[in-house]
Amino acid sequence: MAGKLKLRLRRQEHIPEVDEATIRLHIEPLAEGGYLATSRDVPGLVAEGRSITEAVEIAQGLTRRIVESCVDHSDPLPPLLAKSSLGL
Repeated sequence: MAGKLKLRLRRQEHIPEVDEATIRLHIEPLAEGGYLATSRDVPGLVAEGRSITEAVEIAQGLTRRIVESCVDHSDPLPPLLAKSSLGL
């Protein structure tokens, strides 16, 4: 009986597919220090970091959240991301 229970739980698990897309970022230094990253490929993406690396990492996370929000609210994905399908 324990074997059947484990099998049932495995069937209920939802493991999302992971896909990647390349987006262009525009990174500029800020007068007060740090960097600002924006992207024409992902409207609404604005990420600020203390270094270029941090700004890029924040931009990656925000892009994922933007995609999740689009999916959750049945909004269209940004065109570049829709072309890559992102596992959707």
